[in-house]
Amino acid sequence: MLANNQSGDGTDIDPDIREFIRITSQDYMRFAGDDPASIAQRRLTAEKVREPWVQGGPVMHSTQDLRLDTIGVRIRIHKNCAERAKGTLLYIHGGGWVIFSMDTHDRLMREYAARSGLDVVGIDYSLSPENRYPTALNEISATIDWLKTHGEQYGLNVDRLAIGGDSVGANMSLATSIAMRDRGTPLDAMILSYGAYDTEHRSSYDRFDGVNYMLTSQEMVGFWQDYLGSQPIETAPLARPIHADLAGLPPAFLCIAPCDVLADENYALADKLKAAGVDTTSVVYTGATHSFLEAVSISCLADQALSDASGWLKHLFNKV
Repeated sequence: MLANNQSGDGTDIDPDIREFIRITSQDYMRFAGDDPASIAQRRLTAEKVREPWVQGGPVMHSTQDLRLDTIGVRIRIHKNCAERAKGTLLYIHGGGWVIFSMDTHDRLMREYAARSGLDVVGIDYSLSPENRYPTALNEISATIDWLKTHGEQYGLNVDRLAIGGDSVGANMSLATSIAMRDRGTPLDAMILSYGAYDTEHRSSYDRFDGVNYMLTSQEMVGFWQDYLGSQPIETAPLARPIHADLAGLPPAFLCIAPCDVLADENYALADKLKAAGVDTTSVVYTGATHSFLEAVSISCLADQALSDASGWLKHLFNKV
């Protein structure tokens, strides 16, 4: 199911996604400022570039932001309706562990809430390089514990809890699921969208590198460096969750973008999950690049992918 790309000219990209890349790339140049290399400027630019793509979409019954002082994170609770939902999805945003926030991914969270019927909770975990591995993972696990203890007070059904994310959010969703399994408190489902699961450069790093695609090989090298710093990879087992024991994990839905430097590790993860006996659904969205879900306001492909994952989750949580 590997896409064949030799030219790297972007002609294999879905036209709507190509337009999304053109606009966001143009806006990055416009907003970058005088010091585009600084972490603070990169984050500010990323928020500005993504702001138009967060607009519109489903209107929630209620939205509440909370500061969890005992953990040191901010969370956002989206409830699609007043009735008790079938469960809750904890959403972990992407951004290379360095940029983005639950604000840049707010529309995705609302889309999942409206389409799946679940309540959705987003988390602003601590970013790298100021807070390297495993800080964010520990915060996510602590937030799950908080939800299980206090979620009912906020109208959440935490009897069934899914986790999901895009890019490095998918990495940390998988890593957290492994950690929860090992603790004896397994989660109920995983939504993993075009995740970064390994430091190894597979052939897709060459096939889909360059300015015509959303994510470059050089960017990924920098993100891993910011996340791990000088830590030997052997001391960070959950940083590369594709190498973990995957048996006993909850059902997984993998949204795979074939025009992505990370494509091959997503194919590999799907194979490994299935080999480990995990109930796995993987869908390859022809013409999709990294981050394509965020183009849902203009992209039928992103709309379909969000409906597929949400429908899968809704069906799973409506089972008796």
